[in-house]
Amino acid sequence: MAGELVLVLDCGSTNVRAVAVSPNGDLVAQASRPNQTAPQPGGKPGWLIWDLEELWGRLAQVAREVSTAVGPERIEAVTVTTWGADGAPVRRDGTATYPPIAWQCPRTQRTAAEIVERVSAWELFRVTGYQMTPFNTLLRMIWLRENAPGALDEAHTWLMMPGLLAHRLTGRFHIEPTSASTSMVMDLGRRDWSAPLLELAGLDPGFFPEWSQPGQVVGHVTRRAGEQCNLPPGTPVVAGGHDTQFALIGSGARPGEAVLSSGTWEILEVRVDEFKPNRFGFEEGIIIEADALPGWWNPQVLMMGSAVLEWIREALFADRRSRYHETMMAEAGRVPPGADGVTLVPSFFRESGPTRKFGTLGTVLGLSLQTGRAHLYRAALEGLSFQMRGALRVLRRATGVPVSGIRVVGGGSRNDLWNQIRADVTGLPVTVTVQKEATALGAAMVAFVGVGRYSSLDEARKAVRLGERSFQPGPDREAYEGLYERYAKVPALLKGFYRQPDQAGSSRP
Repeated sequence: MAGELVLVLDCGSTNVRAVAVSPNGDLVAQASRPNQTAPQPGGKPGWLIWDLEELWGRLAQVAREVSTAVGPERIEAVTVTTWGADGAPVRRDGTATYPPIAWQCPRTQRTAAEIVERVSAWELFRVTGYQMTPFNTLLRMIWLRENAPGALDEAHTWLMMPGLLAHRLTGRFHIEPTSASTSMVMDLGRRDWSAPLLELAGLDPGFFPEWSQPGQVVGHVTRRAGEQCNLPPGTPVVAGGHDTQFALIGSGARPGEAVLSSGTWEILEVRVDEFKPNRFGFEEGIIIEADALPGWWNPQVLMMGSAVLEWIREALFADRRSRYHETMMAEAGRVPPGADGVTLVPSFFRESGPTRKFGTLGTVLGLSLQTGRAHLYRAALEGLSFQMRGALRVLRRATGVPVSGIRVVGGGSRNDLWNQIRADVTGLPVTVTVQKEATALGAAMVAFVGVGRYSSLDEARKAVRLGERSFQPGPDREAYEGLYERYAKVPALLKGFYRQPDQAGSSRP
């Protein structure tokens, strides 16, 4: 059958992927390539950018592989999702007047420190839903105005990363609210630009393309892009956006369920139908982004995730060249709750609030001569789960959503031991889906609605076969209740022992 698949170009900061998704949610074919930043030519040491030519080349390659595998005539539409915060000013022909500054680049840290003298962190949060974060788009715009003003003066418009890549497909400019809401220049309650914040960079709302909404057809594949990606010219390109929002849709979450996107970093979020920033959420470090659907918002908490587990794997399980995750889970499964006194505290459990830095420090306590690698792995799973329980408490109080379950998506959803510990620590059912690629699935569902295959997102959800598994709180629930109470006191004991790094470390925008 011709034209029954959506090709999702899911561009992450560590990997780029192309995924062909069927109307019932099957992943028919996929391909991926590693992605990485590049040092800025002529820039200072440590300055990092995205080389758009290289990035597009990687994306076109995986698109070509998938299209060739399924047959290009079967691609009904294309959509693009990426990470947030990054973007670039572009000329009328779509070429960048300055390369996209990567979120890992430290150059805007001083700008972040200076901007709070002009606008309070609370006011930024109240308007934009965002904490003062050193890598956000507003700070790049201000930095360009102060250090490379020609880049903005010569530009026709500004595109966020999904728009930059969609322009390569279509030759058209577009911007949508999910990625724009990571920029710290949106009046989030109005789902529109904040003119006062744009003035800080000498810009105005007219600098941006007219709004597109996720699911809207924003253009069609050009002949050149078709040759590069092996796609039929004229194929509709549907607005995607920030990957987090589409993972939420693709998770199949029901009312009352929070969604935990679990990867290198973890994001715990809920959907709410009102933008209500408050002091408690601000003080606890919540951020709020625009949902893929108008009239909805996504309050969320960002935390350290499986990067901790990968560190343990590389340090202590390097002898296992294959099936190492099974080995780690099997060994840690034989260790009792509490890991025989070993405690691991992720940095984000210790460092909270609107002024926290995105560091990667952590603490391990309770080591003894009997401690083995399984104890450390178990302690890491428990520490990350305690951290998530703390985030759940914050979300419940800040949003008023009575969360009754947690749905886990991403790589961390594959770890059965971790999922059971999550259920035991929170006392809530933890649900995972057989279909693990929630971002690609959610983006495809929205695109299918956009091209008229489904009349609504609800209809698309009913057609998709997710397949679910549930982990219920078990016999260890009572033990973890006591362990959590003791664990929650550790940050106060550690206060002052560590000096946070001056330079922002890794984080996920």
